[in-house]
Amino acid sequence: MTTEDILKQLEAFGNESTKNTLKKHGAQEPFFGVKVADLKKILKKTKKNHQLSLELYKTGNTDAMYLAGLMADETKITKAQLESWVKKAYWYYLSEYTVPWVAAETPFALELGLKWIDSKKENIAAAGWATLAYFAAVNEDKDIPLDLYKELLDRAGKDLHEDQNRVKYVRNGFVIAIGSYVKALTKKSQKIAAQIGKVKVEMGGTACKVPLAEDYIQKVIDKGYIGKKRKTARC
Repeated sequence: MTTEDILKQLEAFGNESTKNTLKKHGAQEPFFGVKVADLKKILKKTKKNHQLSLELYKTGNTDAMYLAGLMADETKITKAQLESWVKKAYWYYLSEYTVPWVAAETPFALELGLKWIDSKKENIAAAGWATLAYFAAVNEDKDIPLDLYKELLDRAGKDLHEDQNRVKYVRNGFVIAIGSYVKALTKKSQKIAAQIGKVKVEMGGTACKVPLAEDYIQKVIDKGYIGKKRKTARC
């Protein structure tokens, strides 16, 4: 399939209700409003395709950009290409999912994540925290620099409530992720979560809520899922 073929398919899958919902969350034209389930129908045909994913992301169509993240080949995408992607990730579906999903599965995940969290740009900083969280979710604890992640947990909890809107959300999510996926850091994550408490994030008038980190980690503990890794960051 070519980029043109896929754009035509995306248009056919477009749904007005989905489009209106995504607009409320921050999506901007051009896009068709395609459900993730339908994006995955296209993905079944293309599989991972490095060049096609780059072309789709360049279109600026958020449906195509999200699909590009699902399609991207983490063994071929370069650091420079991900740097370009994160700069163009203008809303949180792209900055907190699409780009971090791919970045987390590359050899330079930690390097990019640590760089991005220092950005003054909200979406880039959020992408950095998400990348570091997904890295921990897909790598075995022996391959995770625990001392670094202890420091990151302290940083995530410090003055969180004063940070930018989406960065607050993702820093809270980072604490949840580390507490859930890194068994050695669960107790520390719980302490940080208790310090953070309730996080207020503007959700664009939607009914979405910020999970309470302390309660969320406890639920994972109760289910016996602590330390259970994900096969892939993408979903």
